[in-house]
Amino acid sequence: MVTERIYQNAQDIASELAWFNQILKVRSLLNAGKEADYADVFDVPLPSYENSSSGYAQFLNKYRLSLEERFLLIFALVPHIKPELLDVFLQKNDSINQIYTEFGGKKGKNHTGFLPTGETAMFILAGNDLARRFSIYKCFDGSHVFAKENILWLDEVEKGEPFLNGAIIISREYLDLFTIGEVRKPSFSADFPAKLLATAMEWEDLVLNPLTMNQFDEIENWLLNEETLMNAWGMRKKLKPGYRALFYGPPGTGKSLSAALLGKRTNRDVYRIDLSKVISKFIGETEKNLANIFDRAESKNWILFFDEADALFGKRTSISDAHDRYANQEVSYLLQRIEEYNGLIILASNLKSNLDEAFTRRFQSMIHFPMPKPEERLQLWEKGFSGQCTLEEKINLQEIARSYDLAGGSIINVIQHSSLMALKRGQNIIQIKDIIEGVKREYHKTGRTI
Repeated sequence: MVTERIYQNAQDIASELAWFNQILKVRSLLNAGKEADYADVFDVPLPSYENSSSGYAQFLNKYRLSLEERFLLIFALVPHIKPELLDVFLQKNDSINQIYTEFGGKKGKNHTGFLPTGETAMFILAGNDLARRFSIYKCFDGSHVFAKENILWLDEVEKGEPFLNGAIIISREYLDLFTIGEVRKPSFSADFPAKLLATAMEWEDLVLNPLTMNQFDEIENWLLNEETLMNAWGMRKKLKPGYRALFYGPPGTGKSLSAALLGKRTNRDVYRIDLSKVISKFIGETEKNLANIFDRAESKNWILFFDEADALFGKRTSISDAHDRYANQEVSYLLQRIEEYNGLIILASNLKSNLDEAFTRRFQSMIHFPMPKPEERLQLWEKGFSGQCTLEEKINLQEIARSYDLAGGSIINVIQHSSLMALKRGQNIIQIKDIIEGVKREYHKTGRTI
């Protein structure tokens, strides 16, 4: 179904493509020494979208892009929406039997059409004008809005090759915005090894000891007031960007749930990165995997939750071989990216002592998630059961909470087991024998017995 949002984007993109095609024709004629409707590609009038509400128009009106910036934007979009417009660049130079060097361009592994590179853009916009060519270089600089907002960039090239040989890449988020009119949340993949961490629970459902609970105030305060602190109060030049927190404590004590609820409470997406799965045995792959996450997260206000942090941020090894040396390089790389990230980063570890001291001193806060005390365990038992079931009369939750030292995650497992047993009997009555059996199962996981 074509929504109004999609229709508006399609209308404006069609106008932009017509402008783009006109520029291609002018460059082609000028390059061949023939007369064109315009003496310069910069003379081709730009379409105006001042009164449009499409995602594409809103973006253009917000950033007020120059002609060359706007051209690069539509150029990056063309292979995704109208690739046949670039077929003109596939013609070959008969003397060398390959496409013209000045065209630049690449072929993809599966895409059979022409993929524009920085060199292609330079040919169209600058021709033989070196001054203009050098000026357009700025569009690919790290300080440009394209890079800072992760809008578009040049793909990496082999060492020693001209950087303009990189294909022009547009981010998936902006491709979505300019086509379907909304940004889809990224899915877990080899290129994006992170999962959206969500929960149906509310902040009031969280059961933690008071000291742990109170430590969330500063993180929430930063999330709500970071913009005012850094900009209105002028602290950006004095403080490092972002906020870094460590959650540490035994498994099942609420670290992941707390991160998910913190995001829900402040209306931010939380992405969980399991470092034990991201780390690659292949040199360079770990950095590449994590760079993909950081690059996508920039300027999105995402909370990045690194689980199993010990896998990469543990105490650094002494350098005994090339593998150790590279492992330490990976840690140094991550330290740099974490310190540069402008949002909230949470690392989770079972033991604070497992982490490198050089890294832990970079945290603004370190929150301990201890095993729950009897009174907290009682709350977990009381809140855990469904309102559709009843407890056997001989069940004393206060006695159960006092007798069995279990983390919140384990208590939920016991509740699930005893609830399923009731359903298996065709009842809604929770029996004490099933709770005890569930406790035994949880104790067995850690080598304990009742």
